[in-house]
Amino acid sequence: MIVGGTGSFGNAILQHFLNSDLKEIRVFSRDEKKQEDMRIQLNSRKVNFIIGDVRDFECINNAMMGVDFLFQAAALKQVPSCEFYPIQAVQTNILGSENVLEAAARNNVQRTVVLSTDKAVYPINTMGMTKAIMEKLAISKARDPRLSSNQRVICATRYGNVMCSRGSIIPLFIRQIKEGKPLTVTDPRMTRFMMSLEDSVNLVLFAFRNAKPGDIFVQKSPAATILTLATALKELFGSNVETRIIGPRHGEKMYESLCGKEEMSKAEDLGDYYRVPADMRDLNYSKYIQTDGPSLSEHEYNSNNTRQLSVEELKDLLLTLDYVQKELREWD
Repeated sequence: MIVGGTGSFGNAILQHFLNSDLKEIRVFSRDEKKQEDMRIQLNSRKVNFIIGDVRDFECINNAMMGVDFLFQAAALKQVPSCEFYPIQAVQTNILGSENVLEAAARNNVQRTVVLSTDKAVYPINTMGMTKAIMEKLAISKARDPRLSSNQRVICATRYGNVMCSRGSIIPLFIRQIKEGKPLTVTDPRMTRFMMSLEDSVNLVLFAFRNAKPGDIFVQKSPAATILTLATALKELFGSNVETRIIGPRHGEKMYESLCGKEEMSKAEDLGDYYRVPADMRDLNYSKYIQTDGPSLSEHEYNSNNTRQLSVEELKDLLLTLDYVQKELREWD
Protein backbone atom coordinates (compact mmCIF):
# COMPACT_ATOMS: atom_id res chain seq x y z
CA MET A 1 0.00 0.00 0.00
CA ILE A 2 1.24 3.46 -0.94
CA VAL A 3 -0.34 6.17 1.21
CA GLY A 4 -0.27 9.45 -0.66
CA GLY A 5 0.29 7.33 -3.74
CA THR A 6 -0.79 9.89 -6.36
CA GLY A 7 2.22 12.15 -5.79
CA SER A 8 5.57 12.13 -7.60
CA PHE A 9 7.07 9.49 -5.30
CA GLY A 10 3.94 7.35 -5.32
CA ASN A 11 3.90 7.22 -9.11
CA ALA A 12 7.61 6.38 -9.25
CA ILE A 13 7.57 3.53 -6.73
CA LEU A 14 4.36 2.17 -8.21
CA GLN A 15 6.16 1.72 -11.53
CA HIS A 16 8.88 -0.21 -9.70
CA PHE A 17 6.40 -2.72 -8.27
CA LEU A 18 3.99 -2.91 -11.19
CA ASN A 19 5.69 -5.90 -12.83
CA SER A 20 6.59 -7.63 -9.57
CA ASP A 21 4.88 -10.72 -8.17
CA LEU A 22 2.93 -8.67 -5.63
CA LYS A 23 -0.70 -9.74 -5.60
CA GLU A 24 -2.11 -6.25 -5.17
CA ILE A 25 -0.89 -2.65 -4.92
CA ARG A 26 -3.19 -0.22 -3.13
CA VAL A 27 -2.97 3.50 -3.84
CA PHE A 28 -4.53 5.52 -1.03
CA SER A 29 -5.06 9.27 -1.45
CA ARG A 30 -7.74 11.94 -1.29
CA ASP A 31 -7.17 13.20 -4.85
CA GLU A 32 -9.95 11.77 -7.02
CA LYS A 33 -8.72 13.41 -10.24
CA LYS A 34 -5.16 12.12 -9.95
CA GLN A 35 -6.44 8.64 -9.13
CA GLU A 36 -8.64 8.66 -12.24
CA ASP A 37 -5.73 9.81 -14.42
CA MET A 38 -3.49 7.06 -12.99
CA ARG A 39 -6.19 4.42 -13.42
CA ILE A 40 -6.65 5.28 -17.10
CA GLN A 41 -2.91 5.47 -17.77
CA LEU A 42 -1.96 2.24 -15.96
CA ASN A 43 -4.95 0.12 -16.95
CA SER A 44 -3.81 -2.56 -14.48
CA ARG A 45 -6.00 -4.91 -12.49
CA LYS A 46 -3.19 -5.25 -9.96
CA VAL A 47 -3.63 -1.65 -8.77
CA ASN A 48 -6.50 -0.88 -6.41
CA PHE A 49 -7.31 2.81 -5.89
CA ILE A 50 -8.81 3.87 -2.57
CA ILE A 51 -10.09 7.39 -1.92
CA GLY A 52 -9.65 8.53 1.64
CA ASP A 53 -7.86 10.89 4.02
CA VAL A 54 -5.17 9.97 6.53
CA ARG A 55 -6.94 12.29 8.98
CA ASP A 56 -9.76 9.73 9.17
CA PHE A 57 -8.50 6.78 11.23
CA GLU A 58 -11.35 4.39 10.41
CA CYS A 59 -10.86 5.04 6.72
CA ILE A 60 -7.12 4.31 6.71
CA ASN A 61 -7.51 1.41 9.15
CA ASN A 62 -10.09 -0.33 6.98
CA ALA A 63 -8.10 0.31 3.81
CA MET A 64 -5.01 -1.33 5.34
CA MET A 65 -6.62 -4.68 6.06
CA GLY A 66 -4.47 -7.47 4.60
CA VAL A 67 -1.53 -5.18 3.72
CA ASP A 68 1.98 -6.63 4.17
CA PHE A 69 4.17 -3.69 3.12
CA LEU A 70 3.46 0.01 3.54
CA PHE A 71 4.95 3.28 2.25
CA GLN A 72 3.70 6.45 3.94
CA ALA A 73 4.16 9.43 1.62
CA ALA A 74 1.04 11.46 2.43
CA ALA A 75 1.94 14.96 3.61
CA LEU A 76 1.53 18.67 3.17
CA LYS A 77 4.93 19.50 1.68
CA GLN A 78 4.92 23.14 0.53
CA VAL A 79 6.85 25.20 3.08
CA PRO A 80 5.02 28.53 2.55
CA SER A 81 1.57 26.87 2.63
CA CYS A 82 2.41 25.14 5.90
CA GLU A 83 3.63 28.46 7.33
CA PHE A 84 0.31 30.12 6.57
CA TYR A 85 -1.85 27.16 7.64
CA PRO A 86 0.16 25.36 10.33
CA ILE A 87 -2.79 23.54 11.88
CA GLN A 88 -3.45 21.86 8.52
CA ALA A 89 0.15 20.59 8.49
CA VAL A 90 -0.31 19.31 12.04
CA GLN A 91 -3.49 17.46 11.12
CA THR A 92 -1.96 15.74 8.08
CA ASN A 93 1.75 15.37 8.86
CA ILE A 94 1.43 14.54 12.56
CA LEU A 95 -2.07 13.29 13.36
CA GLY A 96 -2.53 11.72 9.94
CA SER A 97 0.82 9.93 10.19
CA GLU A 98 -0.09 8.64 13.65
CA ASN A 99 -3.29 7.23 12.15
CA VAL A 100 -1.26 5.47 9.46
CA LEU A 101 1.24 4.05 11.96
CA GLU A 102 -1.45 2.88 14.37
CA ALA A 103 -3.37 1.25 11.53
CA ALA A 104 -0.14 -0.51 10.49
CA ALA A 105 0.28 -1.82 14.03
CA ARG A 106 -3.30 -3.06 14.23
CA ASN A 107 -3.24 -4.69 10.81
CA ASN A 108 0.05 -6.57 11.32
CA VAL A 109 1.87 -4.79 8.49
CA GLN A 110 5.29 -6.39 8.24
CA ARG A 111 7.41 -3.47 7.01
CA THR A 112 6.58 0.23 7.02
CA VAL A 113 8.67 3.06 5.57
CA VAL A 114 7.68 6.67 6.29
CA LEU A 115 9.06 9.45 4.11
CA SER A 116 10.59 12.45 5.83
CA THR A 117 12.58 15.48 4.74
CA ASP A 118 15.77 17.43 5.34
CA LYS A 119 13.56 20.11 6.91
CA ALA A 120 13.04 17.85 9.93
CA VAL A 121 16.70 18.44 10.92
CA TYR A 122 17.06 21.59 13.03
CA PRO A 123 13.58 22.64 11.85
CA ILE A 124 12.74 26.33 11.51
CA ASN A 125 9.45 26.01 9.61
CA THR A 126 6.11 24.31 10.23
CA MET A 127 6.63 21.69 7.56
CA GLY A 128 9.96 20.64 9.11
CA MET A 129 8.61 20.70 12.65
CA THR A 130 5.67 18.48 11.76
CA LYS A 131 7.91 16.06 9.88
CA ALA A 132 10.31 15.93 12.83
CA ILE A 133 7.39 14.91 15.08
CA MET A 134 6.36 12.35 12.46
CA GLU A 135 9.82 10.78 12.73
CA LYS A 136 9.46 10.64 16.52
CA LEU A 137 6.08 8.96 16.12
CA ALA A 138 7.62 6.33 13.83
CA ILE A 139 10.45 5.62 16.30
CA SER A 140 7.98 5.46 19.18
CA LYS A 141 5.79 3.02 17.27
CA ALA A 142 8.88 0.93 16.42
CA ARG A 143 9.28 0.38 20.19
CA ASP A 144 5.67 -0.79 20.48
CA PRO A 145 5.55 -4.37 21.85
CA ARG A 146 2.93 -5.27 19.24
CA LEU A 147 5.60 -4.75 16.58
CA SER A 148 8.87 -5.62 18.31
CA SER A 149 7.57 -8.96 19.56
CA ASN A 150 6.59 -9.97 16.02
CA GLN A 151 9.72 -8.72 14.23
CA ARG A 152 7.81 -6.06 12.35
CA VAL A 153 9.76 -3.02 11.21
CA ILE A 154 8.93 0.68 11.03
CA CYS A 155 11.68 2.95 9.69
CA ALA A 156 12.08 6.35 8.03
CA THR A 157 13.93 7.90 5.12
CA ARG A 158 14.99 11.51 4.74
CA TYR A 159 15.80 13.25 1.51
CA GLY A 160 16.23 16.79 0.29
CA ASN A 161 15.31 18.48 -2.97
CA VAL A 162 14.02 15.94 -5.51
CA MET A 163 14.68 17.28 -8.98
CA CYS A 164 11.61 17.82 -11.15
CA SER A 165 9.16 16.67 -8.48
CA ARG A 166 5.74 18.30 -8.52
CA GLY A 167 5.91 21.91 -7.31
CA SER A 168 9.73 22.03 -7.26
CA ILE A 169 12.05 24.66 -8.67
CA ILE A 170 13.28 23.04 -11.93
CA PRO A 171 9.82 22.88 -13.57
CA LEU A 172 9.27 26.49 -12.44
CA PHE A 173 12.55 27.70 -13.98
CA ILE A 174 11.85 25.83 -17.24
CA ARG A 175 8.37 27.34 -17.47
CA GLN A 176 9.78 30.82 -16.87
CA ILE A 177 12.43 30.27 -19.57
CA LYS A 178 9.81 29.13 -22.09
CA GLU A 179 7.58 32.09 -21.30
CA GLY A 180 10.52 34.51 -21.56
CA LYS A 181 10.10 35.62 -17.96
CA PRO A 182 12.88 36.33 -15.43
CA LEU A 183 14.06 33.39 -13.35
CA THR A 184 12.93 34.16 -9.80
CA VAL A 185 15.85 33.20 -7.56
CA THR A 186 15.21 33.50 -3.83
CA ASP A 187 18.87 33.80 -2.79
CA PRO A 188 21.73 32.87 -5.18
CA ARG A 189 23.80 31.50 -2.26
CA MET A 190 21.17 28.96 -1.20
CA THR A 191 22.31 25.38 -1.70
CA ARG A 192 20.11 22.39 -2.37
CA PHE A 193 20.81 18.66 -2.73
CA MET A 194 20.39 17.45 -6.31
CA MET A 195 18.60 14.12 -6.02
CA SER A 196 16.61 12.43 -8.78
CA LEU A 197 13.23 10.79 -8.29
CA GLU A 198 14.95 7.48 -9.06
CA ASP A 199 17.41 8.19 -6.22
CA SER A 200 14.54 8.76 -3.80
CA VAL A 201 12.94 5.45 -4.80
CA ASN A 202 16.26 3.62 -4.41
CA LEU A 203 16.71 5.15 -0.95
CA VAL A 204 13.28 3.98 0.16
CA LEU A 205 13.83 0.50 -1.28
CA PHE A 206 17.23 0.27 0.45
CA ALA A 207 15.58 1.17 3.75
CA PHE A 208 12.76 -1.29 3.07
CA ARG A 209 15.22 -4.14 2.60
CA ASN A 210 17.82 -3.27 5.26
CA ALA A 211 16.17 -1.37 8.10
CA LYS A 212 16.02 -2.31 11.73
CA PRO A 213 13.16 -0.91 13.82
CA GLY A 214 13.38 2.86 14.23
CA ASP A 215 16.20 3.42 11.72
CA ILE A 216 16.43 6.62 9.68
CA PHE A 217 18.20 6.38 6.30
CA VAL A 218 19.81 9.24 4.39
CA GLN A 219 21.31 9.10 0.91
CA LYS A 220 24.54 10.94 0.10
CA SER A 221 23.94 13.36 -2.76
CA PRO A 222 25.76 16.25 -4.46
CA ALA A 223 24.42 19.80 -4.18
CA ALA A 224 24.47 23.11 -6.01
CA THR A 225 23.58 26.72 -5.39
CA ILE A 226 20.31 28.05 -6.78
CA LEU A 227 22.32 30.40 -9.00
CA THR A 228 24.27 27.44 -10.43
CA LEU A 229 20.98 25.71 -11.18
CA ALA A 230 19.52 28.78 -12.87
CA THR A 231 22.67 29.23 -14.96
CA ALA A 232 22.77 25.56 -15.98
CA LEU A 233 19.15 25.61 -17.15
CA LYS A 234 19.58 28.86 -19.09
CA GLU A 235 22.59 27.39 -20.89
CA LEU A 236 20.78 24.13 -21.67
CA PHE A 237 17.82 25.99 -23.16
CA GLY A 238 19.96 28.65 -24.85
CA SER A 239 18.15 31.40 -22.97
CA ASN A 240 19.35 34.82 -21.86
CA VAL A 241 16.39 35.75 -19.66
CA GLU A 242 17.10 37.85 -16.60
CA THR A 243 17.85 36.24 -13.24
CA ARG A 244 15.87 38.21 -10.66
CA ILE A 245 16.66 37.95 -6.93
CA ILE A 246 13.36 38.01 -4.99
CA GLY A 247 14.51 37.04 -1.47
CA PRO A 248 13.70 33.95 0.63
CA ARG A 249 10.11 32.82 0.98
CA HIS A 250 8.42 32.18 4.32
CA GLY A 251 10.28 29.55 6.35
CA GLU A 252 13.07 28.85 3.84
CA LYS A 253 16.55 27.72 4.91
CA MET A 254 19.83 28.71 3.30
CA TYR A 255 20.83 25.06 3.03
CA GLU A 256 19.38 21.61 3.53
CA SER A 257 20.50 19.40 6.44
CA LEU A 258 20.05 15.65 6.24
CA CYS A 259 21.88 14.61 9.43
CA GLY A 260 22.46 16.76 12.50
CA LYS A 261 25.67 16.72 14.54
CA GLU A 262 24.00 14.59 17.20
CA GLU A 263 22.98 12.04 14.57
CA MET A 264 26.32 12.01 12.76
CA SER A 265 28.01 11.01 16.03
CA LYS A 266 26.19 7.67 15.90
CA ALA A 267 25.45 7.32 12.17
CA GLU A 268 26.69 4.25 10.33
CA ASP A 269 28.33 4.96 6.97
CA LEU A 270 27.01 2.43 4.45
CA GLY A 271 28.78 3.84 1.40
CA ASP A 272 25.98 5.55 -0.51
CA TYR A 273 23.85 5.96 2.60
CA TYR A 274 23.93 6.88 6.27
CA ARG A 275 21.97 4.80 8.74
CA VAL A 276 20.94 6.61 11.92
CA PRO A 277 19.90 3.98 14.50
CA ALA A 278 17.16 4.72 17.00
CA ASP A 279 17.78 4.90 20.73
CA MET A 280 15.74 1.89 21.81
CA ARG A 281 16.33 2.25 25.58
CA ASP A 282 13.30 2.67 27.84
CA LEU A 283 12.83 5.36 30.48
CA ASN A 284 14.66 3.40 33.19
CA TYR A 285 18.02 5.03 32.52
CA SER A 286 19.56 3.56 35.68
CA LYS A 287 19.68 0.18 33.90
CA TYR A 288 22.05 1.55 31.28
CA ILE A 289 25.59 2.27 32.43
CA GLN A 290 27.76 3.65 29.67
CA THR A 291 31.21 5.06 30.37
CA ASP A 292 32.33 5.89 26.85
CA GLY A 293 29.50 7.35 24.82
CA PRO A 294 29.96 8.69 21.29
CA SER A 295 31.40 12.20 21.13
CA LEU A 296 29.39 14.87 19.37
CA SER A 297 30.34 15.18 15.73
CA GLU A 298 31.80 18.50 14.67
CA HIS A 299 29.84 18.47 11.43
CA GLU A 300 26.31 17.89 10.32
CA TYR A 301 25.68 16.53 6.83
CA ASN A 302 24.16 19.28 4.72
CA SER A 303 24.01 20.76 1.23
CA ASN A 304 26.84 23.17 2.08
CA ASN A 305 29.45 20.58 3.03
CA THR A 306 28.62 17.86 0.51
CA ARG A 307 30.17 17.83 -2.98
CA GLN A 308 29.23 20.98 -4.90
CA LEU A 309 28.39 20.65 -8.59
CA SER A 310 29.75 23.06 -11.18
CA VAL A 311 27.52 24.43 -13.94
CA GLU A 312 28.84 21.84 -16.41
CA GLU A 313 28.42 18.96 -13.95
CA LEU A 314 24.89 20.06 -13.18
CA LYS A 315 24.05 20.32 -16.88
CA ASP A 316 25.23 16.74 -17.36
CA LEU A 317 23.07 15.63 -14.41
CA LEU A 318 20.01 17.51 -15.65
CA LEU A 319 20.33 15.85 -19.06
CA THR A 320 19.83 12.45 -17.42
CA LEU A 321 16.32 13.44 -16.30
CA ASP A 322 13.39 12.40 -18.51
CA TYR A 323 11.49 15.57 -17.64
CA VAL A 324 14.31 17.86 -18.78
CA GLN A 325 14.86 15.84 -21.96
CA LYS A 326 11.15 16.09 -22.81
CA GLU A 327 11.08 19.83 -22.19
CA LEU A 328 14.19 20.31 -24.34
CA ARG A 329 12.64 18.34 -27.23
CA GLU A 330 9.52 20.47 -27.06
CA TRP A 331 11.62 23.65 -26.88
CA ASP A 332 13.65 22.64 -29.93
